[in-house]
Amino acid sequence: MTVSVLVPSSLTREAEDKREATRKLGYVARAVTVFRADRLIVYPDRDGEHGRFDGGFVQTVLEYAATPPYLRNEAWGMRDELEYAGILPPLRAMSQTGSESNGSGSSRQGIVTEVGPEGRVRVNCGLQHPISLNVPPKMAVEEGERVTVRISSRRPVRAKLVDEPLPGLAVEWTDLSTALGREDAGVCIAASRFGEHLTVGRLETLAGRTERDGMTVAFGAPDRGLPDILGIEASAVAAAYGPGDEDDGVEPTADPGFDLWLNTVPDQGSEVVRTEEALFASLAPLSLRE
Repeated sequence: MTVSVLVPSSLTREAEDKREATRKLGYVARAVTVFRADRLIVYPDRDGEHGRFDGGFVQTVLEYAATPPYLRNEAWGMRDELEYAGILPPLRAMSQTGSESNGSGSSRQGIVTEVGPEGRVRVNCGLQHPISLNVPPKMAVEEGERVTVRISSRRPVRAKLVDEPLPGLAVEWTDLSTALGREDAGVCIAASRFGEHLTVGRLETLAGRTERDGMTVAFGAPDRGLPDILGIEASAVAAAYGPGDEDDGVEPTADPGFDLWLNTVPDQGSEVVRTEEALFASLAPLSLRE
């Protein structure tokens, strides 16, 4: 089961400064880590971006947050976007995601620091010193590349390179339609206050599907929800997916491929639910299992 979370490049549009923008992105990274998302995808919303906190800034900070702490200095160095990276909350990801994996048989991210002769490389994977490893047949690596290291023992150190996807949260840049069209997208959900109200009964029907097929959940930006981003009339979304027994046949014609539009805070007490708040409010019930 794969869980993907989609957020727009305009995510920090209301931030007054870089510090506030960085803090907001830290909360987003925390939310997707808490609920074990596999991918955090930034999709473009050029019309909604504001000033210098554009999609490049959003993606860089999120990628940095998802990088295991022991690799951050080597992988990122000094960058203007990361001026306030020190205020990012630690993700403290469980061993299944690799970033805090210390036990025998665990997988960790490493970065190749040196390519040597005879198919050997030196890799920094958060141990006391970089370790020398054999490169598996048919696997090509370059200096600076991130790799997956499987550790079978820490004392003495026994480890090997494996030709597998990097453990941990993957941060990507992809447009909405491509993300929704992936083979492992599962149930595609648009989180919107104009969508169908999430109820206990609705959650029961969803739990089996999401547990079997996985899910992709998309969110909007501050003061700019998914209907605005997609150029869809909110009234069309409400008529097609919102609460009520009547169906007037109206369909949101610019829908890029969602299976349903869902309001996960149906009785919100605040006029605005921030994106980072919506992430926690949505992923918590959607992560429940039968």
